[in-house]
Amino acid sequence: MKILVTGGAGYIGSFMTKRLLEDNIEVVVADSLERGHKKIDDGAIFMQGDLRDIEFVKNVFTSHQFDGIIHFAAFIAMGESMQNPYIYFQNNIQASLNLAEAAIKHNVNKFIFSSTAGVYGNPTQVPIPEDHTKNPENPYGESKLMVERILWWYNKTKNLSFACLRYFNAAGASLDGSVGEEHDPETHLIPNIMKAVLENRPFTLFGNDYDTPDGTCIRDYIHVLDLAEAHILALKKLDSEPGAYSFNVGTGKGHSNKEVIEEVKKVIGHDFSVEVGQRRPGDANELVADVAKIQQDLGFAPKYSDMHTIVESAWKWHNSHK
Repeated sequence: MKILVTGGAGYIGSFMTKRLLEDNIEVVVADSLERGHKKIDDGAIFMQGDLRDIEFVKNVFTSHQFDGIIHFAAFIAMGESMQNPYIYFQNNIQASLNLAEAAIKHNVNKFIFSSTAGVYGNPTQVPIPEDHTKNPENPYGESKLMVERILWWYNKTKNLSFACLRYFNAAGASLDGSVGEEHDPETHLIPNIMKAVLENRPFTLFGNDYDTPDGTCIRDYIHVLDLAEAHILALKKLDSEPGAYSFNVGTGKGHSNKEVIEEVKKVIGHDFSVEVGQRRPGDANELVADVAKIQQDLGFAPKYSDMHTIVESAWKWHNSHK
């Protein structure tokens, strides 16, 4: 089996590549290296290029015959998408459209899409089921929802089988601290806390007046190792039962920003300064997954997604890369 992993040089993509190689699956990584930490597993074939470039996409698909596509490559910062919506619509949608069209032309019928809980917006029901109303709060979430719709139409018109995995908050690092999270720009809570601690400066908490018990945002955190496993299960699902699927990938349990800060203090063994700043535009109050569907349909059972393991693994990585 040979799988195309787009964005395989990034945070989640690099873990996915490693996980596939462990199963003796051939992996071709396509990445522009525009963002991400640029670490490619030695066992993977690497092709550098921009998926918005149709000629590059043609070259990828004429050079290899794939059994499936796992599509990570996208811009992911909600705040940046509010400031510059153009690059989010142009990059996230065009690349996905090129891939879907190439999949059809080259008879690739397993497409796993890296989606987001951001498609739901500010939910009216928590935990959030997959059939919840979709009302994104920012262009990032809107771009992901648009790609979901593109895939839906490709299923209806071209019979493309796909699974949209709506990530909640991907977090953590390899358990030995050898591979971790590094974005540019970095917008995620846990790495930003750790960067502040290691640089001996106050951490800025974006808002403490949300409609939640302690005033800070509540999120459902999923360890990146568990997230990679969800993709393996989705591949198997598409192999045995082709169709059109959407799954939340989370734990079903939320943690507030303040709770995460307290866990970091426990893991690193000392206090640090926290300053309260302005809310970020587009941030929802609470995003927690209803995970009944992924548990039932895929047998998904996270192993590493307790907050202590997430924070401890992340700290090992950040502390060794300071």
